[in-house]
Amino acid sequence: METATAGTGDNVAAQPAGARRRVFSGMQPSGEFHLGNYIGALKRWVLGQEEKENFFCVVDLHSLTVPQDPAELRMRTRQLTAIYLAAGIHPDKSTLFVQSHVTAHAEGCWLLNCVTPLGWLNKMTQYKDKSAKQESVLTGLLDYPVLMAADILLYDAQEVPTGEDQKQHIELARNIAERFNHLYGETFVVPEPVIAKVGARIMGLDNPLVKMSKSSSGVRGHSVGPLDDPAEIERSFKRAVTDPGNEIRFSDDPAKAGVNNLLSIYQVITGRSGEEVENDFANARGYGDLKKRVAEVVIEEFRPVREGAARLMADAAELDRLLARGAEQAAAVAMPKLREMKEKMGLIVP
Repeated sequence: METATAGTGDNVAAQPAGARRRVFSGMQPSGEFHLGNYIGALKRWVLGQEEKENFFCVVDLHSLTVPQDPAELRMRTRQLTAIYLAAGIHPDKSTLFVQSHVTAHAEGCWLLNCVTPLGWLNKMTQYKDKSAKQESVLTGLLDYPVLMAADILLYDAQEVPTGEDQKQHIELARNIAERFNHLYGETFVVPEPVIAKVGARIMGLDNPLVKMSKSSSGVRGHSVGPLDDPAEIERSFKRAVTDPGNEIRFSDDPAKAGVNNLLSIYQVITGRSGEEVENDFANARGYGDLKKRVAEVVIEEFRPVREGAARLMADAAELDRLLARGAEQAAAVAMPKLREMKEKMGLIVP
């Protein structure tokens, strides 16, 4: 059978010719899911379900790099699952599961730890930034990128949709895959980061120079989410920071960052081109109109997500059934890869 390879590394696992490209991505259940998460990740996942073979994960193990309230973490894990499903992730089209439900992730991380030089981890920008803000740094924070590599490599994922802030972690996953392949023979696909050209970096409504963040989601007016009351979403957009001018156009001027952010949100949600977006606001009466119309499209976009997530959260048994199904499907791919890793590393596999 003819094969095609994925990635740009010298050592990559073969894929059947004509097979759909495989995608892995996930989000942590800690913090409030917000508009930036929705536009930058979830909406794109939903739109790509027909074209590719997708594995979408609620990465609960990653959330443990900082202390979590156990009951809240369980609630948020189900809540994020409900948001995935309500937004359009279909269990018949994509594999949806919780990271900790597939034990290969934690075990695979340990195996990859044993081929990953410590110097590689010490160079991670996010680790340096986050550890500088903490009095006591947990080992998991340093090891976070290796677990992320295991998440990706266990599925031979060719594409990893990601933001610019995570690109360094994908590069590390590529390096780990290539090192393992060099040491033990062709085993892993070398993954490629896929960064959207529009909407990959949604900025805070209160500060358009800072990326919208879960860590700041408790700050009023910073972000909005699909579970927020529509009236609160409208108020947040009314308070959105812009500039003293009134021109509603995309611009490279840093002073126009607020307007650019609002236009980008509108563009991604409506699916219109940059030129069409500017034409939509050609007759607007200033930034008040811009904020009002962006709020309207966001509220309408979130309406079915909010309503659907509420219905799903009311039926924990159904959520757990869907997650058990997804974990079984994910394990059917991940466990054979883990077994292959063990055998190549010299472990006796029963």
